Amino acid sequence: MIIDHGKRLLMLKFVWWGPAMSGKSTTVKYLFKKYNRLEELKSIETTTGRTLFFDYGDLIFTKGSWTIKISIWTCTGQNFYSETRPTVLNGADGLIFIADAQKSLLNDNIESWNELKGLLNDKISKIPLIICLNKIDLEDNDGVITVEELKKHLKVDNRIPIIPTIATQGYNVFESFSELLNKVKLG
Repeated sequence: MIIDHGKRLLMLKFVWWGPAMSGKSTTVKYLFKKYNRLEELKSIETTTGRTLFFDYGDLIFTKGSWTIKISIWTCTGQNFYSETRPTVLNGADGLIFIADAQKSLLNDNIESWNELKGLLNDKISKIPLIICLNKIDLEDNDGVITVEELKKHLKVDNRIPIIPTIATQGYNVFESFSELLNKVKLG
């Protein structure tokens, strides 16, 4: 977090993290669309529309005489580009971990979560963090996991909220962003 008292500007960085195809970019696109700023979101994508390196953009709000600028980033989930993830994660003031609710992808969620924990080490308990269980509307051959199952497999306690989401419909996308913003200690 950067606080510029002279300009009355508060700058934050939020990062969306999770396995490939879990819905990070879709979630962030929905958020930018909700604030009528979709054209300001930049994406570096493959020709098939998958995130190559990251998505990024700024959401700017005013509160009283202060301006709050939140830089929003997604990390690529593709393992081929895994070297970019620590750079995107650097300096994060808040994190949203997007887990895929499909049971067949549980191991991908666990692997991505463990990578995040390994990169942050003891900082993971100090950075405001929300977990979104995305795609709760999908049914693959094995069905979808519950919040309780995800909590057990990721070994997280009740201090980290897990919010069910459907990024393609915007279900709980704004709510998870608001929850993260409320967890950040401003100033």
